[in-house]
Amino acid sequence: MLSRFRNLITSASEQEIRADVTLGRRLLIDEAGPITISYAPFEHIQRGARVVFVGITPGAQQAANALIEARRRLLAGDDDHRTLATAKMFASFSGPMRSNLIAMLDHIGLSRWLGISGTALLWDEHGALAHFTSALCFPALVDGKNYSGQPSLVTTPILRRLVDRHLCEEAEALRDAVWIPLGPKAADAVRLLVQKDVLGSSMVLDGLPHPSGANAERIAYFLGRKSRSALSSKTGPDGLDSARERLLAKVATLPRHGT
Repeated sequence: MLSRFRNLITSASEQEIRADVTLGRRLLIDEAGPITISYAPFEHIQRGARVVFVGITPGAQQAANALIEARRRLLAGDDDHRTLATAKMFASFSGPMRSNLIAMLDHIGLSRWLGISGTALLWDEHGALAHFTSALCFPALVDGKNYSGQPSLVTTPILRRLVDRHLCEEAEALRDAVWIPLGPKAADAVRLLVQKDVLGSSMVLDGLPHPSGANAERIAYFLGRKSRSALSSKTGPDGLDSARERLLAKVATLPRHGT
């Protein structure tokens, strides 16, 4: 799909790109009622990856970051494959979300399973080990705001099409990788893949708190940085304890590479 929008991406300024991601018009792919799907360069599949991270959908900031990096790469003369790979790596789970995610992944032992010193390296020298994606691989907006789970991506046709077309394609290419959905809506999409027998349930690690900054207290408790007695009433520590124990146990029993 990059070829469809290449001229727009390379001729626009960075400011225009950010505006178009927000408005979702010149980059529009599909729309239905208040829902719009806009293009951003997230279609690259990191074949051979050992772990797949699944968000809900790229937000406007992530999409703009990816488009601007793609613009730089195209203007520098990179081919489509390198442009897509670089733009996706640059923008995936960017900002404070990334540091929260890294801390939780290291906490459950994923870096040890991967055989690397820390999961931060998945955004650096060990980038080939990770594939970053979303239940809705292109930016979805509802009434001009980032999609946050309503209406349901399982039962809303315009959203379900993205899952059935793009996420299933990624799962078929990476069925031997470990899949980590981030948040309950991403988990709903991954469960669809299991129901379709595209993925095996043993390769899904679900239950991590979403790495958003809005989830700071739950993340702090999950990591053991905040005591139960200091939590607010809405944190739900029992569920976090259960998820942590389940994830630690499952990571410990994951098959080693090549076994």
